[in-house]
Amino acid sequence: MQITSVGHAGFHIRTAAGTILCDPWVNPAYFASWFPFPDNTQLDWEALGDVDYLYVSHLHRDHFDAAHLAKYVNKDATVLLPDYPVPDLRRELEKLGFTRFFETEDSVKHTISGPGGDLDVMIVALRAPADGPIGDSGIIVSDGETTCFNMNDARPVDMDVVFDAFGHIDIHLLQYSGAIWYPMVYDIPARTKANFGKQKRQRGMDRARSYIEQVGATWVVPSAGPPVFLDDELRFLNDDRGDEGNIFPDQMVFLEQMRIHGNEGGILMIPGSVADVRGKDLDLTHPVDPDTIYGDKAAYIENMARRFAPVLEAEKASWATGTGSLLTPLKELFEPIMAQSDLICDGIGYPVGLVIGDETVVLDFPRREVRLPIEGEGRYRYGFRIAPELVRTVLRDNEPDWVNTIFLSTRFQAWRIGGYNEFLYTFFKCLTDERIAYADGWFSEAHDDSASTELDGWEVQRRCPHLKADLSKFGVVEGNTLTCNLHGWQWDLESGRCKTSKGHELRSRKL
Repeated sequence: MQITSVGHAGFHIRTAAGTILCDPWVNPAYFASWFPFPDNTQLDWEALGDVDYLYVSHLHRDHFDAAHLAKYVNKDATVLLPDYPVPDLRRELEKLGFTRFFETEDSVKHTISGPGGDLDVMIVALRAPADGPIGDSGIIVSDGETTCFNMNDARPVDMDVVFDAFGHIDIHLLQYSGAIWYPMVYDIPARTKANFGKQKRQRGMDRARSYIEQVGATWVVPSAGPPVFLDDELRFLNDDRGDEGNIFPDQMVFLEQMRIHGNEGGILMIPGSVADVRGKDLDLTHPVDPDTIYGDKAAYIENMARRFAPVLEAEKASWATGTGSLLTPLKELFEPIMAQSDLICDGIGYPVGLVIGDETVVLDFPRREVRLPIEGEGRYRYGFRIAPELVRTVLRDNEPDWVNTIFLSTRFQAWRIGGYNEFLYTFFKCLTDERIAYADGWFSEAHDDSASTELDGWEVQRRCPHLKADLSKFGVVEGNTLTCNLHGWQWDLESGRCKTSKGHELRSRKL
């Protein structure tokens, strides 16, 4: 098996039975905030796109690059489709001209017959509303000699299905770096923000190491991040100044983390790096000396910023402009969704302020309406300051997901009084009838908490109340606080109260 890095979470997998292109991303994403790092525009995309199979893990724009897929990827390729409850991914690929789909079943090993033989393939599909924009996934590929687990930035909760189907994993590709807007956009003191950033940075790497330990692969490739921020307004987000509070550590940082914790199986791949893997044997070649990138990372980013300045300016020129109140179009968008989502609206539980330029619009979730502020209403418990051109653009483009556009861009500010509200961000990523119906139904289902596990003198329910992660593997106890490292959520063990968000109580008792 020959695995070529094509940048970020993207890989080209060549086997005797056929070739697979996974998650190719080249064009800037999220309002031109994110660019692939290192630069991958120099690759031979005509050749890389001439494949037998295409795998797109989910609809996040750093995995689903519509313009690139349309221009470069062979439309006769068979799409290996994750098993999602909402068919948005298939619909978007069909719009681009793809017609051949192999519909997988979640966590089931399939044998696909290619031009040169058979491949065993399994796609683990994650279906919770918090998983990507209605779905995320990872893929396992085996050619009979080598098994590759491309987890990209998915967070599976059950590794046993992988081991039962494939046994030992030879090479494991996974995310380790941040892909979020917290805490950078929050209106909080700088020192507090730095401390939160340190926690977020370390938890992300701890979670990745937990997965590495569970999978036990011979070789590990840190991938799916970080992006690079080339806009002058966002350059501070790059981890090129030794800032321990930066949530976007690069591959070199994580490989050192692996070595510190006794794992020497980490390998660096940059765009164009080729790994020839034969079971437990691996030969690696790079297109250039990686030191030309990481030896002076700040200079490399400065050079990229100069070269991509015209691309950035063209992207900004495409944003919608206009004048006048946004109250009516926001009412037309949000109120029908509110009317269909009682559980989510009640879970949010309070009015949320949108400060859009000089105008403030209130999303009154208890009353299921979008309105102007009421005199004397005071500061809202949760709020966002967003430039009008960003809101006008998502309205113009009928975007079903503000998380996958505005929020991941980091081109906004937020404030909150109290904990994180998962229901609120779920609402913003489910702005279609189909999505909100699925999400509201998902939250209404009772989650099984009958099984228990023991952690440092406490008996707790085995499945995390948030997204069912196995706490025997992801749970960490410090004092009276339990942290689930899958998403960093925390509970007070004495009371069972969730310290991260409203609801989600944990069953626990001291032994």
